[in-house]
Amino acid sequence: MIRTTRRKFLVASAVMAATALSLSVMPAQALSPRSEVGVTSTGIKLGITLPMTGSASFGYNQLPAAMKAYFDYVNANGGVNGRKISLVVKNDGYLPKQAIQNTQDLIAKDKVMAVIGALGTANNKAVASAVNLGRRGIPSLFVNTGFSGFTDRKAFPTSSTILPSYIMEAKLMGKFVKETYPGKKVCLLYQDDDFGDDALVGFDKSHGNLDFAVKVAYPSLSQGVAGVPDSWISKFKAGGCEVQIVFGVASATLYTILAAAKAQYAPKWILGSVGADIGSINPATVPYIIGATSMSFLPSVVDPKDEYVTQFKEINTKYNAGAKFNSWALIGMNTAFIAVQALKAAGKNPTRKSLLAAFDNGASFPSAGLVPLNYSKTSNVGYNGYWFGTFNKTGDLVPNDTFTYTPYTTDSGTGDVVKTTYKRAAMPAKGLPN
Repeated sequence: MIRTTRRKFLVASAVMAATALSLSVMPAQALSPRSEVGVTSTGIKLGITLPMTGSASFGYNQLPAAMKAYFDYVNANGGVNGRKISLVVKNDGYLPKQAIQNTQDLIAKDKVMAVIGALGTANNKAVASAVNLGRRGIPSLFVNTGFSGFTDRKAFPTSSTILPSYIMEAKLMGKFVKETYPGKKVCLLYQDDDFGDDALVGFDKSHGNLDFAVKVAYPSLSQGVAGVPDSWISKFKAGGCEVQIVFGVASATLYTILAAAKAQYAPKWILGSVGADIGSINPATVPYIIGATSMSFLPSVVDPKDEYVTQFKEINTKYNAGAKFNSWALIGMNTAFIAVQALKAAGKNPTRKSLLAAFDNGASFPSAGLVPLNYSKTSNVGYNGYWFGTFNKTGDLVPNDTFTYTPYTTDSGTGDVVKTTYKRAAMPAKGLPN
């Protein structure tokens, strides 16, 4: 009995030793207790929810194709440490309820590693509350809104912004208006939600209050209702407005300009960055857009000398066939370009945790931006400023001095608006991050 027991013990020991030896030569990845969601040995899956249809879709529905084009370019050149990036696109119609459902599906059904570029203040707030990406450790990269609340890293620990905050933008606008149009009657159209509320805060802090002769707040999505934009223009025209600020989404700008053309209302236009791309308006037939002022943190898409514009334009031609290279394409590609750097910085076997940690050094990521990124261990803030320019006869935004940019930066508090001394890093060889 003793010999039998001893024999079984020796056999079991031998099996355990052999097993240990075989495990010691297996790849470390095979020993992982579970695979990271959205990451395989050959791929990385990301997801985005935004309005692909509806009155708020103008312009924004071009972003996924531009992002995919850059990802496809990277994939064709070896991917990220051998993994190809895919992007799952969901249409939320700019409706918070649908954005919540889409995000839940991206996580539970599509099993994405991270959400990227989700659009809208109300949508992102609703998702943060209902889906709670922060508590679950799920990255929400480059939320496509300038709402200042998302810069609170404690409240949104897994989110990062990319746009300057709307407070920053309004502060810069206020300074520009006071210096460029002193004594003129200034009027404001703004979206009646957190988007517009941030703007009001920024205008109030813009080196002394910026007074408005007429202010009109429009409910989100009302811009597509027949006759509504005409009522806005009637109020502005009756108020004798000389300088007209539009702080809304692209579709609101579109309908406002068309209504103004019909009413022959021709003030000096200042268009917020979010709603400044109105490419469906032909300047030849609607001249009201020519000479309008707007702002950007990226170079002009028609800048013949900018290396980022040149590289992204080449990629757009090959991988986004048939799509015009406009500001939406530039924004989409630049967002994807920064995302690839973050994924590379997350390591050879990236996880959600290591991806988030990559942003601790994200201020060093090269980008097309003419103002700095501000990612760090304590900041999830993306860009923090703009340059001012005008729309030319082809409807493209160009600097007021021929392709000489004068960018300004500020913060979301009471800090001054200052000219930046930031020097942009060179585009990596062939547009592929190291």
